[in-house]
Amino acid sequence: MKIYLAGPLFTTPERDWNSGLASLLRAGGHDVWVPQENPAAERTGRAIFRKDLEGLDWSEGVVAIMDGPDPDSGTCWECGYAYARGKPVVLFRSDLRGSGDARDIPYNAMLIGAADVHIELELASLEAAAEAILDALVGLPATGPGAVGS
Repeated sequence: MKIYLAGPLFTTPERDWNSGLASLLRAGGHDVWVPQENPAAERTGRAIFRKDLEGLDWSEGVVAIMDGPDPDSGTCWECGYAYARGKPVVLFRSDLRGSGDARDIPYNAMLIGAADVHIELELASLEAAAEAILDALVGLPATGPGAVGS
């Protein structure tokens, strides 16, 4: 599957997590687009937007990191775009802090509603995260030409 790996990439630990997760997903047989590995030619909002949109359009689905007191706004937008395009969305959260709209919702209800799968593993290791995500990807339904299961 062609996966767009969405998530914050503004600190060294975030970038390290993204790189490690991408490597493990690739080892699991997937092609992975990571925005930090595909920088825009210019550091302008417009150029970054267009480059990330290129990755989203290339992808067959999105894996999104939902860590933080409130999931990253760009990541949330990418999930919404994928949902609108009929692409499967897998959410992953290792954060032990709550940020949900209600007691039974671990974070924003709109994100949970748009996701095909949401995985919450508090303080999970990178390996445990990758294993859970890889398992979730196997179970995703086909959503169009070239998608999982087709």
